[in-house]
Amino acid sequence: MTFFDVVNPEALGQPRGWNNGMVAPAGGRIVFVAGQVAADGTGRVPPGVAFIDQFGEALRRSLLVVEEAGGGPEHVGRLTVYVSDMDAYRASLGELGAVYRTHMGRSYPAMALVEVSRLVEPHALVEIEATAVLPAPEG
Repeated sequence: MTFFDVVNPEALGQPRGWNNGMVAPAGGRIVFVAGQVAADGTGRVPPGVAFIDQFGEALRRSLLVVEEAGGGPEHVGRLTVYVSDMDAYRASLGELGAVYRTHMGRSYPAMALVEVSRLVEPHALVEIEATAVLPAPEG
């Protein structure tokens, strides 16, 4: 059971690791999560952190925001992943799936992956932003 109604038109083919559309229940609260990178305690990404480790930390930090708002991975309706090296992303697909499931479980939101020439944080290889919808408050 999912929090969202999943929309995957047959004409688009079967998605793998994402869904094409997510319909949120009426009355939910929307959480917009700013782009998160694998920053350390200083707010910077240390040099030399591997792509897969950056992906996991950026996803973890995105979910921390959702959790602080009262939600969980099942409430994430959309993820946008920005990478500065598509080849590194493709080379890490097997590991990425395992890291993704560690944080997201079996929640597969609508997703977009975008290669960019660089990110604001100089050593960042990955930045993840999310949109979540939380259940309407009781009462």
